[in-house]
Amino acid sequence: MLLRGKNCHSMAGGTNVRDWLYVEDNCRAIELVARRGMIGEAYNIGANDEHRNIDVARRIVKILGKSRDLIRFVPDRAGHDLRYALNCRKLRVLGWKPEMAFEDGLERTVNWFIENIVWWRRIKERSVEFKLFYDEYYKDRK
Repeated sequence: MLLRGKNCHSMAGGTNVRDWLYVEDNCRAIELVARRGMIGEAYNIGANDEHRNIDVARRIVKILGKSRDLIRFVPDRAGHDLRYALNCRKLRVLGWKPEMAFEDGLERTVNWFIENIVWWRRIKERSVEFKLFYDEYYKDRK
């Protein structure tokens, strides 16, 4: 939405905290667990790099060179967790750690969306499955 100058919606005043992880680090963790993890064991994947959603939104608009005024606060959904915290010790024992710093990963992600706008916009605008999912998931928040 921000790429087209539309508003970015943030719930709970943006105070929700999440552990942010670059996609390629996540994929490396999944591959490591598949190769070296114990069968039947559960492994949490996280970078232990927590940020408030509002801070992430502000970084994104800065990367895009857009105004912070595009960030709009919307009502939070019922039961929405203010913080997700993961214990990732078992994954660390396997030797995994994130390689990408948060700021670098966020900038790479934003740039990927800029460089691949034709691809993802086609899915978003033409995919019946995406439209059905979006309409159902966001029906109470439009």
